[in-house]
Amino acid sequence: MIRTIGIFVFPGFSTIDLAVMTVFEIANRQPGGPYYRLELLSDRDGIVASGAGAMVHARAWRESDRTFDTILLLSTHQPMPGDADIVASLRHAGAAARRTGTVCSGMRLMAATGLLDGRRVTTHWSRTGDLQAKFPKLKVQPDQIHVRDGNHWSCSGMTASVDMALAMVEEDLGPGIALTVARVMVVYHWRSGAHTQASTLLDMAPKTSRIQAALTYARQNLRRPLTVDTLAEHAGLSRRHFTRLFRAETGQSPARAIEELRAEAARALLEGGTLSLEAIARETGFNGAEQMRQALFRVFGQTPQALRRRA
Repeated sequence: MIRTIGIFVFPGFSTIDLAVMTVFEIANRQPGGPYYRLELLSDRDGIVASGAGAMVHARAWRESDRTFDTILLLSTHQPMPGDADIVASLRHAGAAARRTGTVCSGMRLMAATGLLDGRRVTTHWSRTGDLQAKFPKLKVQPDQIHVRDGNHWSCSGMTASVDMALAMVEEDLGPGIALTVARVMVVYHWRSGAHTQASTLLDMAPKTSRIQAALTYARQNLRRPLTVDTLAEHAGLSRRHFTRLFRAETGQSPARAIEELRAEAARALLEGGTLSLEAIARETGFNGAEQMRQALFRVFGQTPQALRRRA
């Protein structure tokens, strides 16, 4: 069975959101395919320009369209259109489809349809507060990268749209094909919906290349012993100078930073697979499952079992 996916785009849409199309495109190349037919939709026939100037051709959605398995609504960095006819079209399209999905700011238009009232949703971290205030009937999840509530999906946007699309392929075609698509796309880590929108490495935001080099080495070598002397050597600094500069740039000690990096990596493995706690502890550089459990509780306030259940 070929599933038809209608993808709504509006002027100023974010070009990276088109990556969702690549997920379904690559799925079509797998044995037994094609599985999907993709159509770009808008409020009128013609060319739609992205915020970066790239242009795509879309056709207007018609009320007679009843063949869409999935409706996806992409984001836009321009003021979202508030035309009642657009909201009505989305309401009809979403109600008729088996599944709907929104990317980032596309949530504002879909929320206006009323189809998501009482449901759990998410959007980009910078928009969650405003979304909840404007649509109090929504149950906004401010931290998750993508959320599924019944047949309604939403994601925080940008690269998270790929994670959501992969999860849809997994639902439709099974984990084998979804994993193959992720590998073809060279996805470094396929994140579950429970994964946080935050990044420990980004949050540290070091100001100099030397501290960044040390952190990058640490992130790529979590299984190895990561002493202060080792990190200082990769930064090209003395132990004393490195420790002082590291704290000044990141606001924490090297030991605390390494624990947070290991905890973040451990959480990703807990949420995305079935490895044992001991195996995850080894993969992320902890001296056993108990040390990992303590670190996860210090960093995230949750046990490994709780993180796995949440995912």
